Amino acid sequence: MPPGAAASASPAREVRLAAVARAPLAESIQVSGTLAAEEQAVLSFKVTGRIEQILVDLGSRVAEGQPVAQLVTTDFALRVGQAEAALQQARARLGLDPAGSSDAVDPLTTSVVRQARAVLDEAQLSRERLQTFVTRGLSARSELDTADAALKVAEGRYQDAIEEVRNRQALVAQRRSEFELARQQARDAVLTAPFGGMIRERTAAIGQYVGVGTPIATLVRVDPLRLRLDVPEREAPRVVRGQKVLVSVDGDPAVYEGTVQRLSPAIAEGSRTLLVEAEVPNRDARIRPGSFAKATIVVDADAPALLVPASSVVTFAGLDKVFVVADGKAVEKRIQVGRKSADRVEVLSGLGATDAVVVEPGALVGGQPVSVAR
Repeated sequence: MPPGAAASASPAREVRLAAVARAPLAESIQVSGTLAAEEQAVLSFKVTGRIEQILVDLGSRVAEGQPVAQLVTTDFALRVGQAEAALQQARARLGLDPAGSSDAVDPLTTSVVRQARAVLDEAQLSRERLQTFVTRGLSARSELDTADAALKVAEGRYQDAIEEVRNRQALVAQRRSEFELARQQARDAVLTAPFGGMIRERTAAIGQYVGVGTPIATLVRVDPLRLRLDVPEREAPRVVRGQKVLVSVDGDPAVYEGTVQRLSPAIAEGSRTLLVEAEVPNRDARIRPGSFAKATIVVDADAPALLVPASSVVTFAGLDKVFVVADGKAVEKRIQVGRKSADRVEVLSGLGATDAVVVEPGALVGGQPVSVAR
């Protein structure tokens, strides 16, 4: 019996056909990477003290400016009171209202300078009178010399008075700074979150005496997350800022969408890859920083392609093939596949735009009689 006779003698198998479609299919790059927190900070106090409260714990979600921990405030309140009293004393010596807020003052209007000015004016008048008396011969020259000396002393005391007022002004400024510093330290006794996020680690306990910079907790920003990807050098030229990235994480069926935001200016010589960073929204904190992720970078969302149903492609021994129908028989055609989607495959060669392929060929063989389902 000649080859194919058995196939010809067998009853025709009913098959369904699907036309080869020319349609856009997203062109993408498959890479993997690590999801990292956009920002991470180790929180610590700027002042020394004993912890009175810790208001967060592992996994706590905090908003920007929300208190995280607090020191015992007794000592800070006493320092504020001490600094305020010293400021009031300095203002009183300058002739200002102790409880006032403005430290501006004209030195010439202060009592110390006005007294010195009065003495200076009196010495000036006495010297002018004696000058007249000496000119008329009514007083001795020695009296004029004494008046000159008294005038110089009065001028010196006047300048000393002005300098004293300026010293008092400087002292008020110093006391004002000390008062503001004490108030700032009192505010620093409450540790607040510099940005919104979640507590990754708590490293202190209530009652613990901590110094400046002692770690209290670690805060991470979880929205958005930063996805770091190593793109092969051959694919790097196709990646640009703003491209969409589809992200999946092990154990999570959801697919998250991000955007390429940053690209390294150089290729890593050791791995021959380009470091790419994408931002992935994570408003519900479902993705954990540090997770391994698989990413699809969509480099062209509308790239044209010849498409066939994925169920029409048969792969055997590393070769891809499809079946078409000619003269009532199945005809095998080898193809080269390209991009893939959930239910369609791109055909790079082996088929034409007017062909139709058998859907779900199963055990169909070339030359087998077929009938097309209507």
